[in-house]
Amino acid sequence: MASATRPAPTVGFDLDMTLIDSRPGIRACYLALTERTGTYVDADLAVTRLGPPLEEELAHWFPAERIAATAELYREMYPAYAVGATPALPGAREAVEAVRAAGGRAIVVTAKYEPNARMHLEHLGIRPDAVIGDLWAEQKAVALREHGADVYVGDHLGDIRGARAADALAVAVASGPCGADELREAGADVVLADLTQFPDWLAGYRDGAAAARA
Repeated sequence: MASATRPAPTVGFDLDMTLIDSRPGIRACYLALTERTGTYVDADLAVTRLGPPLEEELAHWFPAERIAATAELYREMYPAYAVGATPALPGAREAVEAVRAAGGRAIVVTAKYEPNARMHLEHLGIRPDAVIGDLWAEQKAVALREHGADVYVGDHLGDIRGARAADALAVAVASGPCGADELREAGADVVLADLTQFPDWLAGYRDGAAAARA
């Protein structure tokens, strides 16, 4: 007898390097920040470690007393330099639509400044049911629990920690700074090469074909 189909899920998605390739835009913004402040930021290095909050990256380049003001300046500059330069990653739109086609809700939970996160999604025509910003790692569990997320999809070890803290299935995509083996070792329940594989995985998950979390 066929297994029962799971109820329509609520799926959370990370933003940077999960739904969008923010490296070109963030690189451009860091180059502009260097010019504006006179303090060198290695933009090429910075974009290899996306995921954690902005302030953590700025701490590599600015003294502690300047970080808050510099972060504010960066966020003000960000729409002009980063939004138009940032494409969707392959499968991003289709992944969000697959959740909706299954009758579920798709939310975005990200460490990015929420107004800028919304600009990216609006610019790219990706329309989740909710966007929650300014949350990193375990803090993401607050929003995931509030929205009743069954699954959280991300590219970073911090995303796996957030999913675990929310008791959600941790689906990792190897489209960011962490490789597939690293994501598995960190405790991801599922590892996909990228979001192009997500609709098929979701169909299997709902049909009960995917392995249940241990």
